[in-house]
Amino acid sequence: MSDVKTAIAIPSVRLDSEARGTPCLIVFYGRQLGHRHVLDRPEVVVGRSDSAAIQLDEDWVSREHARIAVHEQGCTLADLGSTNGTWVNDARVATTELGDGDLIRIGQTVFKYLSGRNIEAKYHEAMYRLTITDGLTGAVNKLAFLDALDREITRARHDRVSLSLAIFDIDFFKRVNDTWGHLAGDAVLRELSRLAAGQLRPVDTFARYGGEEFALILPGASRESAREACEGIRALVGQTGFSYDEHPLPVTISCGVATMDFQDASESATVSPATFIARADERLYDAKQRGRNRVSY
Repeated sequence: MSDVKTAIAIPSVRLDSEARGTPCLIVFYGRQLGHRHVLDRPEVVVGRSDSAAIQLDEDWVSREHARIAVHEQGCTLADLGSTNGTWVNDARVATTELGDGDLIRIGQTVFKYLSGRNIEAKYHEAMYRLTITDGLTGAVNKLAFLDALDREITRARHDRVSLSLAIFDIDFFKRVNDTWGHLAGDAVLRELSRLAAGQLRPVDTFARYGGEEFALILPGASRESAREACEGIRALVGQTGFSYDEHPLPVTISCGVATMDFQDASESATVSPATFIARADERLYDAKQRGRNRVSY
C-alpha cells in the first residue's frame, strides 16, 4: 500500500493536564470513532455492563469483557472469560503487556493503545491516521482513495502514461456474516487486506472502498499488467485457508479492471475519478455475471 498523503487538517486539541503523560485508548474502528479513553485509574474494565468504565453496547461484547491494569511500567490487559475473546494485533490473548501502538479488538470495536510517553504527539498522529486509513483493515479509506485517484489521473495525463484502476469485492460475503456472524466477516476483511497489500508495489494504492469492496490504483500499469496483478491476488485469496474460530471459510473475489492510456489526448481529456470508477464497476459487474471468482478487464 502506498503512503498516501492528504491535505486534511487536524484541529489543534489541548489535552487536559490529567491526560498528559497518561496512557489512553483511542477508538480506531467502531462507534465513537476517534474517542479517547484515558487510563487514569489502577483498573479499567471494558464491557457491556453499565458499571464498566469503558462501555461497549454490542452483542458480541460480554458484560465484563476485559480488564486493563495500569501500573508504573505500563498496562496489562486481561480477558475476563469473554465469549468472543480479546484480541491484540489479531492474536487472541488471555493476558498480555500492552505495547505502544497495539491494536486491541473487543467485539467490533478496535482501540489503539498509546503509552504515556509523548502522548500529545502520538494522539495527533493517531488522529491523522484515522483520517486516511480504515481502522479495521489498515487500507486507505475511501476519502483518501478518491484524493489519490484524482492526483494519479492528473499525473498520468501530464506524463502521458497508462493508469489502471481495479475494484474487487468478496463473493457471497453476506453468507459469511449471516452464517458465522459479523466478527467472522471482520476477520475475513482483515486477512484479505493483508494478503492483497502484500502483493502490491510501493507506488500502488490499496483502499477499502466500502463494505466488502476494495480498490487498487496501479500507476503506469498497462491493461495486461493490471490483469496479471489482479489475477495474482484473486488466485492467492482462493488458495488461502480462511477460518474463524476453527471454522473454515471459503473465500473468493471478483474483480473489474479499467485501464486508461493517457497517450491518447482526446480520450484522456474526458477522464475523471467518477468516470474511471464507473468503468471499473462495469467490469466488476461483468465478472459477477460470468460466474464470479474471476477478473474482467
